[in-house]
Amino acid sequence: MTNTPAHDPSLFTGLSAFPLTPLKGESLDEDAFVGLIERLVLAGVDSITALGSTGSYAYLNTDERARAAQLSVESALDIPVFIGVGALRTRDVLVNVASAESAGAQGLLLAPVSYQPLTDDEVFELFRTVTESTDLPVVVYDNPGTTHFTFTAELYSRLAALDGVASIKIPGAAASPVGWNERIGEIRAAIGGEVTIGISGDAHAAEGLIAGCDAWYSVIGGTLPAPTLEITRAAEFGNAELARELSAELQPVWDLFTEFEGSLRVTAAIAEHLGLVGADSLPLPVRDLDEAAKRKVTEVAESLDLA
Repeated sequence: MTNTPAHDPSLFTGLSAFPLTPLKGESLDEDAFVGLIERLVLAGVDSITALGSTGSYAYLNTDERARAAQLSVESALDIPVFIGVGALRTRDVLVNVASAESAGAQGLLLAPVSYQPLTDDEVFELFRTVTESTDLPVVVYDNPGTTHFTFTAELYSRLAALDGVASIKIPGAAASPVGWNERIGEIRAAIGGEVTIGISGDAHAAEGLIAGCDAWYSVIGGTLPAPTLEITRAAEFGNAELARELSAELQPVWDLFTEFEGSLRVTAAIAEHLGLVGADSLPLPVRDLDEAAKRKVTEVAESLDLA
């Protein structure tokens, strides 16, 4: 059932930070974007995933995405860079794959983006087509909150058997430690030992890592790498108590994600507060938080000394 990977599974472990793709007007703010990448390099994250959902990939055309991929790799020095390649059309996915290859990316992040609901077989064929078109390893992006597609354990198993699938990014969820152990055990049984499991949903990352996830694909890590690295390292060294304590310290941030219906706008507001991006950096029709909400984000950022 499992594949024999041509890639190094350790590439898809630890903290993978997802930076914003800030805009200025209708164009990529290249200076701010490079600044975000350089911040991650200085922090020493394990990898950088550009053009994830935090990077607003779905709102950018293929040329904009090719430029962001190029800037990411050029600025990342020796930090591995993975590039999000999802798009509505398989044709455009393959264009994004080619641009990621040309940029020198070391991996791809692929989400089943759709307008019409996709079937399991359609999603499988998407991943089969991509893995057959490239030698780059692929991260399966399971994020039903944005794609509205729910992966099953059976589909995980089918995808894990494809040569080229390296990791599965699973969504976070509220669960007890026992519940997390059971969930990760079920996924591991479905995919075998050669494909890594990465947790997303930052509020649940500590529990996911403690339960055996190999990686944290982190929204806030792309803007605040230091505290997310601390949580990751604590879990990696087996200090579950410390990992939970460090995550609890960021609970006001997780609460903001809940209050403002997602992490993107809050992360952009934190980045603006820190001077990392300008105002109105998100792609329309997505808008920044209003001024009252931004003040609340600023209060939390200052109370936690996030600078």
